[in-house]
Amino acid sequence: MKTTRVPKKTAYAPAVRASRHTLKNQSQLIKHNNILTQVADSVSSLVVVLNKERQIVYGNKAFLDMLGSSASESLIGKRPGEAINCMYSSQSEGGCGTTQFCSVCGSVNAILEAQQGTQVTKECRIITSENDAMDLKVTATPYYLNGEQYIFFAIADISNEKRRQTLERVFFHDILNSAGGISGLSSIMPLISDMDEMTKTAEIINRAASFLVDEINSQQVLTAAESGDLVLSFSQIESLTILKELGELYSQHEVIRDKLLSIDKNAVSGQAITDVVLLRRVLGNMVKNALEASSPGGKVTLSCSQIEEAIRFTVNNEVYMSREIQFQLFKRSFSTKGIGRGIGTYSMKLFGEKYLKGKVGFESTENDGTTFFIEIPMVHPEYKEKK
Repeated sequence: MKTTRVPKKTAYAPAVRASRHTLKNQSQLIKHNNILTQVADSVSSLVVVLNKERQIVYGNKAFLDMLGSSASESLIGKRPGEAINCMYSSQSEGGCGTTQFCSVCGSVNAILEAQQGTQVTKECRIITSENDAMDLKVTATPYYLNGEQYIFFAIADISNEKRRQTLERVFFHDILNSAGGISGLSSIMPLISDMDEMTKTAEIINRAASFLVDEINSQQVLTAAESGDLVLSFSQIESLTILKELGELYSQHEVIRDKLLSIDKNAVSGQAITDVVLLRRVLGNMVKNALEASSPGGKVTLSCSQIEEAIRFTVNNEVYMSREIQFQLFKRSFSTKGIGRGIGTYSMKLFGEKYLKGKVGFESTENDGTTFFIEIPMVHPEYKEKK
């Protein structure tokens, strides 16, 4: 069967696609294979059959149900990332698999490896265009029909498992550590005779307890945000005041250690109407990540400015991120800190874009280090609607 060879740019997997005529013939061929389609429709797993151009020529009932569609014709010719609305699938002319971010995608890599003749299973993290997070386990299996190779592509949603692992990690690691520190300091309080030392220890305990409560609240807010139950509360904020509050908070945080945290002297004040609690959480995660990534003596700089009808906040450290890490940021289960972490950058995107209606991103160069930013509208769209 002939393939339409339309030159398209790609930064990773081949961009070329099959012609409509070829796709129609391939789709009919799979549909008429009753044994294949009956087996695929009888399982609860999401299953699609891909041609050698990684395009869908068949989707089983479970896959169609997941998409809320009953017409398989709407799927034909799409690639997996395009079908489930991966945020990167529309960022290049070639579509799914052809951006630089796709080089670390478990889905496209499983397909490419399976095309070499072996069954491959990988995990895949996806953020949709609506900022919904998906953790998938995909299995790509070569399948031959009429002398042509197809890929039998099975998808299992393991998002709940990944959420559970992350939650357990947070509670059993971070929160347990905080509680342990409070317990240890409390146990030595009766042994302290010096009043100044006792006051200092009490302040440390109080600060640790505040961080513990904030960590628990963060999980509650994240859960509400993911389920769509988060209700926004609007107020007027002043950008420099927000930065000063963050500076004071994190100057007392355990992550600062021997690092420097300051506000850019050229920061420009601006006002906005938004949800201040969510904005603080986004910026707090940026500051915490920047401090954790910095070496002793490293400097983290906060700044803000006004860009047209938006306020832009930035958090910069002096550390360059490798391209592999850059490609996977903002995905729910990805972290440089170990298994089960990875909710900090993901929550920035979720809160900052889905709820605050802003734009969240970063820039990282060897000369300037890494700068995370959030741009929020000066007046939240939903506040305008209420008015």
